[in-house]
Amino acid sequence: MAYREGDLAKVRTVPVAGRRNKVEGALLAHPPGADRSFHAFLESLPDILAARDLRTVISHVADAARTRKGVVLLLGGHVIKVGMGPLIRAWLDAGIVSHVAMNGAGAIHDFELAAFGGTSEDVEGGLGDGTFGMAEETGAEMNAAIAAAAASDRGLGEGLGDALALRTPLPGRDVSVLLGCRQHNVPVTVHVAVGAEIIHQHPTADGAALGATSHRDFRRLAGSLPDLDEGGAVLNWGSAVVMPEVFLKALTIARNLGEGRPRNFLAADFDMQRQYRPRVNVVQRPTKAGGIGIQLTGHHELLLPMLVWGVLEQLSA
Repeated sequence: MAYREGDLAKVRTVPVAGRRNKVEGALLAHPPGADRSFHAFLESLPDILAARDLRTVISHVADAARTRKGVVLLLGGHVIKVGMGPLIRAWLDAGIVSHVAMNGAGAIHDFELAAFGGTSEDVEGGLGDGTFGMAEETGAEMNAAIAAAAASDRGLGEGLGDALALRTPLPGRDVSVLLGCRQHNVPVTVHVAVGAEIIHQHPTADGAALGATSHRDFRRLAGSLPDLDEGGAVLNWGSAVVMPEVFLKALTIARNLGEGRPRNFLAADFDMQRQYRPRVNVVQRPTKAGGIGIQLTGHHELLLPMLVWGVLEQLSA
């Protein structure tokens, strides 16, 4: 068989001076200097790829806070479990956040940290004998709060925050997102998947109460989304399925009622690995007609502190 070969002696080359470079010296990272502040650290990062995207999100959220545009957080449970509650509280204290929406696991971790000072059990250890998720106080107190919220036409997030505010002792008062939202009059909503949370295993679980309060919270999230219009930000932190799906439907309602708005906002996903629903339902589809979509990938306990500190640093400058 005869093989043909490309003749490299005949290829055309071009001068490097005429080539457009994607990376130049001004974009490179800077080594530490005399200034070792957090601002100096951020400025030292290369102006390339994820570092550039992180700066974009920081600047956009800071601008949204200054101009009183909506900043909506969509939270997965792992974000609370790995210790991000106090940082979210810092944003609440600074008046940055306009709405916090979390899945059921996020609410459970936050409630347990507030009420008992700890959360996150050994799943494998409890699964073998059927005691996983069966902590009496967690199920009894949270389900009672949800039932009371349903009976008084409150939302699930609101009901849990109210119950915590009345509880003594309360060792985690200062780290709870539910309580922080209540303190600052920021809407907090909880979006459950029935059967997916440990409190649904308990005899005190009331499906009707869960449905009524979580559906009210869905409507409340839809009611908050118009604040994103022309400069707001929605940040999905660590929810791979529930919050991206809920956000997409809530956004549909907001645009249905608002003649196609909100538009032209930042939609950013932060997670440990890239998933289909956050990419499509948070980052891409909502910004297709205008706006900015960004995905940043990394461990919550490393990436989110840089974002939170960066925004606070910009607002204090």
